[in-house]
Amino acid sequence: MIEDSPFVAAAPVLVPMPAERPYTYAVPAGMRVVPGSIVRVPLGPRQVAGIVWDGAVEKVDAKKLRPIEQVFDCPPIDRAMRRFVDWIAQYTLSPPGMVARMLLRAPEAFDPEPWIEGLQRTFAKPDRMTGARMRVLETAEGGLAWTRSGLAHAAGVSSTVIDGLKAQGVFETVMIPPRPVVAAPDPGYAQPSLMPDQSDAAEMLRTNATAGAFGVTLLDGVTGSGKTEVYFEAVAAALDRGKQVLILLPEIALTHAFLERFQERFGAKPAEWHSDLPPRMRERVWRQVSEGGVRVVAGARSALFLPFRELGLIVVDEEHDPAYKQEDRVFYNARDMAVVRGHIGGFPVVLASATPSVESRVNASQGRYSRAVLSARFAEAALPDLKTIDMRRAPPARGGFLSPVLLGQMRQTLEKKEQSLLFLNRRGYAPLTLCRVCGHRFSCPVCSAWLVEHRFRGQLVCHHCGHNERRPEACPECGTLDHLVACGPGVERIAEEVVAHFPDARTIVLSSDLMGGVRRLRLELEAIANGEADIVIGTQLVAKGHNFPNMTLVGVVDADLGLANGDPRAAERTFQLLSQVTGRAGRTGKKSLGLLQTFQPDHPVMRAIVSGDAEAFYEREITERERAALPPFGRLAGVIVSAATRAEAEGHARGLRRAAPQASDLFVLGPAEAPLSLIGGRHRFRLLIQGERRADMQGFIRAMLAEGPKIRGSVRVQVDIDPQSFL
Repeated sequence: MIEDSPFVAAAPVLVPMPAERPYTYAVPAGMRVVPGSIVRVPLGPRQVAGIVWDGAVEKVDAKKLRPIEQVFDCPPIDRAMRRFVDWIAQYTLSPPGMVARMLLRAPEAFDPEPWIEGLQRTFAKPDRMTGARMRVLETAEGGLAWTRSGLAHAAGVSSTVIDGLKAQGVFETVMIPPRPVVAAPDPGYAQPSLMPDQSDAAEMLRTNATAGAFGVTLLDGVTGSGKTEVYFEAVAAALDRGKQVLILLPEIALTHAFLERFQERFGAKPAEWHSDLPPRMRERVWRQVSEGGVRVVAGARSALFLPFRELGLIVVDEEHDPAYKQEDRVFYNARDMAVVRGHIGGFPVVLASATPSVESRVNASQGRYSRAVLSARFAEAALPDLKTIDMRRAPPARGGFLSPVLLGQMRQTLEKKEQSLLFLNRRGYAPLTLCRVCGHRFSCPVCSAWLVEHRFRGQLVCHHCGHNERRPEACPECGTLDHLVACGPGVERIAEEVVAHFPDARTIVLSSDLMGGVRRLRLELEAIANGEADIVIGTQLVAKGHNFPNMTLVGVVDADLGLANGDPRAAERTFQLLSQVTGRAGRTGKKSLGLLQTFQPDHPVMRAIVSGDAEAFYEREITERERAALPPFGRLAGVIVSAATRAEAEGHARGLRRAAPQASDLFVLGPAEAPLSLIGGRHRFRLLIQGERRADMQGFIRAMLAEGPKIRGSVRVQVDIDPQSFL
């Protein structure tokens, strides 16, 4: 602790920039700071927020030190969170300042929320009584303080009635503390009725949450088995212990149904944390989490960096989801970092999924994690019957993409007044547009990618850098009119085909890039759940745990799409995605069907999904990973070198390869041009480092970077420990 002193002391301060260590600042006489204090310091010509860090200060001439300008009136960042920041920085080879930056994303929250001017009843009486005044006085009985507008609304009168009573001394001005962003959850509000296997799993989670010691439990249950209700019991146990809870969700901005289910169980919604939250609400949530007022947060991966005061449980729902991996500035996997956060804080972590990651399954089988299994759907609802459609034997009509078999089932589903879902994980209308006359293909001018046609918007769009342009009438190469052709389907093109076959059906397209953003998507998901659509066509958004009661048919338009991209996790991801999508059918007990259009009906992934034998798939996938020494049996890291010119990027990457130290348990592959070799005008080369499970990957890469060429010109180097993407 850095104590008061009549003399100028010094303190290490971690600032939110790519700094490898804290900077030393002078502490003015009379100012008191402790490790974790959030302070305002000068950095060059700017003033920035920083965190007083642990450790000794550098030996610097006191006259050269710049002083800390201000200590914010804010709870200090606790030791567990500071250790967490240091751990992530070491593991991901990121500057600690950039990790700390994720803690400091709500600068307006560092000062206390202002108190609100309110009104409180006095003993005075009005000079005359009216019906409106009587209602106000009855509402204000009990001595509670009200805001002017709140009292007027509650009493059903205009604000002028309140003003008149205040002028006569009937109300006096008082200051009211800031309102909580959400009401406090009640662990005993609505006790659930659980099935026997749910009760067993819930008891395991409750016991762990009550004990409060570190441990990881994998909650492995088929789609519709009631995993959410089970882990809610762990949440209730943690709340009973007076602890805060973090629930991570891959798409929190879209999971309105989850928030309602939470409210049904606990009588209040959790606080939300995601990128679409308004700035003022983000600041209020951050502040009230740090003060302990918010007890439960449901958030996206960045919620891991909220300054919880009494965190006692983390739940990672859909733990397999690739959305938990951040690939910007600090590369980290929120699922794995949640486990680290629990270990550092000494509290339990729950990982929940119907299709767990191979890493989590192996950790459970080797005893590092506990495992609770829910093998049946809630209330005896049956899983959908799953079948493949061999597209070689039942091809679509010329110019179409839907097999007659799938169209026939959709027709029957419509006749029964039930819903169909068509899944294609490809946004837009078509992935490629070309000219029939000269063969010109529309590509992004700054990326090595084709432009995707979005016919609803009349644009050609790059999905990597955001470049867009109007779809022309004539070919820009040869000038020929009306000879541009769209190649391949996206969800918009499937919607066009569906409307042609079923013109009277109510059809909705769900995709993350449609106009209206998150608000529109939430409304449309709600409309689908309420039965206001007959046919839904969607991307992977529709696989994210939604409950559509009347959905009895799921058709996967291109089940082979994810199997041919060169990703070592391709089979696992395809299995997970298709299992999750087909799991949207029949969740309320109606007989349901899932159809997978494929040219590879005998592929192990297709056989595993159709047979329902997930264990056989995991056994095969785990065996192949072990044979190839791939994670979790080995380690991988990617080093991505980018630059404004191809020569710069390639030269620097080759210099790093030459600088790699000799090691018997690690070797370097590459450099090679990345599959997406140009993004945003920057040329990209990749090195892939593979090694044994216990190899010192971080030490190896540090040595390679230290001995390699210095970063000059436009060169940038990014390190991705445990990569999830190989593009």
